[in-house]
Amino acid sequence: MKLLFDQNISHRIIKLLEADFSACTQIRRLKLENKTDKEIWTFAGQNNLIVVTFDADFYEFSNLYGHPPKIIWLRFGNNTTSGIA
Repeated sequence: MKLLFDQNISHRIIKLLEADFSACTQIRRLKLENKTDKEIWTFAGQNNLIVVTFDADFYEFSNLYGHPPKIIWLRFGNNTTSGIA
């Protein structure tokens, strides 16, 4: 499973998850932090990535455009990076 963590999730999560998800990455690592959500959505779909986000916009894109990409929409309050992992 190739996970793409949105910019609102710390890039430090990669180190915590790389043993189980070796192909995971984060927006910052891909130099996509200044891209729109739509551009990130398109990039994820073209590269077979699952978007992990707190952002409802990706959920709405999923309803509008279908998949790929798939999303994991995290719907809980503030948490540490360890807690998210």
